Parts: sequence; C-alpha cells; structure tokens
Amino acid sequence: MPERLSLSTDQVAAFVELARSGSLRLAAEALIISEQGLRSRLLSLEKRIGAELYHKARGIRRGSPLTAAGRRFLPHAEAFLDRAGELTELFSEDPLDRQVHVAASQYLVLYVLVDVLRRFHAAHPQIHINISVRSEQEIEEALREDPDVVLGIAAPHEPSSDLEYVHLFSLDWKLITPARHPLVQKKRVRLADLVDEPLILFERGSTGRQHVIDGFHLQGLTPRVETETTNTEIIVRMVEAGFGVSIVPLLTDGVVTKGRRVGICELGDQIRPIHSGILFRKGATLPAAAREFVAFVTRELQRR
Repeated sequence: MPERLSLSTDQVAAFVELARSGSLRLAAEALIISEQGLRSRLLSLEKRIGAELYHKARGIRRGSPLTAAGRRFLPHAEAFLDRAGELTELFSEDPLDRQVHVAASQYLVLYVLVDVLRRFHAAHPQIHINISVRSEQEIEEALREDPDVVLGIAAPHEPSSDLEYVHLFSLDWKLITPARHPLVQKKRVRLADLVDEPLILFERGSTGRQHVIDGFHLQGLTPRVETETTNTEIIVRMVEAGFGVSIVPLLTDGVVTKGRRVGICELGDQIRPIHSGILFRKGATLPAAAREFVAFVTRELQRR
C-alpha cells in the first residue's frame, strides 16, 4: 500500500502531457524525452494507482487517448502538479527563478511567438518571458557566452555540437513578386528564371540567406542580389513597392503577406526547407519555468 501512494511528479506530468497533446509522440517531444521513456513513466503510474489510464492500441485514434479511469484521474493529476509547483516555490524569494530569458529570430517573434506568448502568459502569469530579437548566429553565440540567456528559438543553419535542438516546424520557400509581375503567370518558377531578376535577400550571416544562396549554387547559378535587409516584413514591403523579387519562407496561414499586393509563386524543392526549433546548452538542466515554456511552445506550435 505505501508504494501505491508514492507518486512521482515526472509520472503525473507524463500523463497530463499525454492528455493535453493527444498522442505519445507529441507528449514525448513536449517533455523532451523518448517515447519509450514516456511509456515507462505512464506504466509505472498505472501500476501505482492500480488503473489503466490510456488506451495502448497503436495506430490512428480519433478523440482522447484516455480511458474512463484516465478522464476521472486527469483533474486530480493537474491539481497534483499545481500543488507540487506551489511547494517548490514556497521558500523561493528570488523572482529571477520565474524569469526565462529567450533569444529569438525576428521572423519567429513577429509571425509566430507573439500569439504563443500571449497564451502562455494567460496560462502561467507567474512566469515572465523576456524576449530579445537576434540573428541566428547571435542566438547561438548568446547561448554559449551569456549565462542569462537560457533558450534560443531560431532556424539554425547547421547542427551544433554544443547545443541541443528541439524541432518545432519546417517551412518551404516561395517566390514573392510585385502583383503583376510576368513570373506570376508561371505554375512553377525555376531558379534559372531568376538570375536576371533584382533579388532582395536577407542580410549576411542569416540562415535564410544561406539557404537561398545554397539553392542557386547547387544549380551552378549566381543570383543578382540587388538589396539586403534584416527581416521579412521589410522584404515584403520592398517587393510590393517594386524594388525586386524575393524568396522567403511562408507560413501556411498567409500571415506574412496578408494585405500586401504581391504575387506568390511555387519553387518546389529547389531550396531545402528551413527548420525552426528551440536551442539550449547541451547537458544543461533547464529551470522549471524554462521547461514549462518549452513544453508549452512545443505543444502549441505542433498543433498548428
């Protein structure tokens, strides 16, 4: 009996995350553990409380993975975690324990993170997220050199041996042109069609610029770079004003070009997708507030 009454917060957190995410894979990614590790925690929890909490059958499942016992247990599990969080903060007098310093790229802050941060603040008002906008290279440097920066959210060009990476989503590249540009009539544009076009690119040192340049070079082409600038919002405005064309990653909800008089053309797989995710120091133990933020951001963005 005493063993059955001893519950681990890791086990209960695994169950609550499974209920929130709806699948073992998403729950494991949110908690930054393997699926096998998640299953082990869930099985141990079921053994301790003496009830089956989730359906074990593999394959596509519509609706909640929880059993009737799991649905009954869920509100108690959530209350258990809330109480455990309160206990860990009971004797903490340092408000910095509840602050998370994040360095993120301008693209992700502007088009992705603002809404996520709003929802996170509503769910966790006691945690304060401080965001600084930097290039991908600056984000990696900050994680190596600035102890105040705990997390980075960016699209790294290459994997780094001293940083962990948690994948969030990938984006394909599109050509954007002035609204009545002749290229808009093409079903698919080749990079060879663009070598004589004035091209607006991201600034040097950015992952976005390197992806585009690599795409041209792989085909033995040299683009005509007319202008370089710092962010996608400025690029879209410059294209709309007729300064040239550009190649940018676009979110599927259309937010990047919403309200702008530009044309959008498909490029297929001529430029490799850009992968965005969370970066943190390899081997580091993240503070509780940072872990909560990572889990929330992962869950929110993988649902979109």
